[in-house]
Amino acid sequence: MGKLLSRSLRCKILYFLSFIPDIQMVKLQYRMKTGEVLNLKNPKRFTEKLQFYKLFYRDLVMKQCVDKYDVREYIERQGLENILNDCFGVFDSPDDIDFSKLPNKFVIKDTLGGGGNSVVIIKDKSKIDMPRLMKQMQAWANEPSDKKHPGREWVYDGRKHRIIIEKFIEADLEKGGLIDYKFFCNYGETKFLYVVADRVLGKAAGLGIFTPDFKQMPVTRADESPLMRKIPMPENYEELKATAERLAKPFPEARIDLYDVEGKIYFGEITFYDGSGYMTFTPDEYDTILGDMFTFNTYDKGWQK
Repeated sequence: MGKLLSRSLRCKILYFLSFIPDIQMVKLQYRMKTGEVLNLKNPKRFTEKLQFYKLFYRDLVMKQCVDKYDVREYIERQGLENILNDCFGVFDSPDDIDFSKLPNKFVIKDTLGGGGNSVVIIKDKSKIDMPRLMKQMQAWANEPSDKKHPGREWVYDGRKHRIIIEKFIEADLEKGGLIDYKFFCNYGETKFLYVVADRVLGKAAGLGIFTPDFKQMPVTRADESPLMRKIPMPENYEELKATAERLAKPFPEARIDLYDVEGKIYFGEITFYDGSGYMTFTPDEYDTILGDMFTFNTYDKGWQK
């Protein structure tokens, strides 16, 4: 609870500082969270390139893609509707939800949320703490659409928070549960990926960083628990990678999250600024090694001159 409150307090402070221009605020947060001075004139580190991308690239399709409901239409346009999870509805208010029509198991999400505070997993509808659940969903719905994102991620500006309810995806816990494959792509080409396993809501999952040919790299995210066991390459890995690259192709950088459940691919989400670009790596040199993998064609449409 203390961690949740501290995050909430931090977001409130950043909201009150919304008058500070984006570039100055991003530089300040970058220095505070990474200990480095942000180089926007000649970005080298991966985290620097994410800040550069955040500040100077605009494509309105990205706004659609970060919304967990609206992105479904983008997925369908790419001819990949078969990877969409079943959706039981999207709601402006928790009062609009008829729980009697929902299955016994389901997942509730904030359409614009990120992290465990924006997801509720229901495994037995009869055991729901309804007052607590309604309060949490109402907090999501009450988020003002005119509030600047704490990390100055413009893609969320002006977007309305809603509540989406999806099917609960069953996975074999003995095999690591629902394994998350997060592909980092540069104009639709995979440069590296995260593999996240042993995920339990509210607890740290194990995160490993892999090459495009699925070899684990000797680097960890300093703010994440490392992957403590060997994860075999999925039998349909090439299909997973091709799916991610197809979805990421229009964008200079995109992280495409996919799940593999007994050979069936499910879409997770699209993220453009992993960790808002404020994460650190161990060893630190990998921030530059990963950054070298990404090249931006800044003369293309969408870049702010």
